[in-house]
Amino acid sequence: MVINPSAHDDASESPLVLVVDDDPSMREALDSLFRSVGLHVRLFASAPELLESKLPDVTCCLVLDIRLPRRSGLDFQSELAKLDIDIPIIFITGHGDVPMSVRAMKAGAVDFLTKPFRDQDLLDAVSVALERDRKRREESKGIAEISALFEGLTPREREVMSLVTTGLMNKQVAAEMGVSEITVKIHRGNAMRKMRARSLADLVRMAEALGLHAERQ
Repeated sequence: MVINPSAHDDASESPLVLVVDDDPSMREALDSLFRSVGLHVRLFASAPELLESKLPDVTCCLVLDIRLPRRSGLDFQSELAKLDIDIPIIFITGHGDVPMSVRAMKAGAVDFLTKPFRDQDLLDAVSVALERDRKRREESKGIAEISALFEGLTPREREVMSLVTTGLMNKQVAAEMGVSEITVKIHRGNAMRKMRARSLADLVRMAEALGLHAERQ
């Protein structure tokens, strides 16, 4: 599945619901349902069709039929995970069973609905899925911004940031780095300013987001 950030269609800023179902009548019914509440929708008859599509880089979720030709919805869920495509999935099926639902939910599905389901149940599941994806995107954007700021630090500033955010005092950092305490204070101040951290707690959260402590272990 190709995400196209430059796509400027009607769905370029609005949440998008992707539907994969090989039953034309079901696709049409879902299209009508989602559009009735103001959601943008893209319809696909198969998993490969979705993977080959260019989609806008927006908050989205996937309504996926379990029974698909050649490749089951569960297999497609696994394939998306292997491709590192993180999209909340709501499964729908006319032939569901407990093992299927357990497998789907353990793999991260938002919901597993058996046909015939209530329209409101599906809309509620979609609402949860879109909110999950919105939060994920916000977190990813935040980490990308922090990473960009971190890249702007000098090697010494990065080292000082990594050490002070583990809880070491300035003099302990100085001893480990083999520099004076005043040098550590200068680098620490520069790192705080460049990272736009208002406090040491802010800097610690940024270091955790970047995985600096994990890298040192």
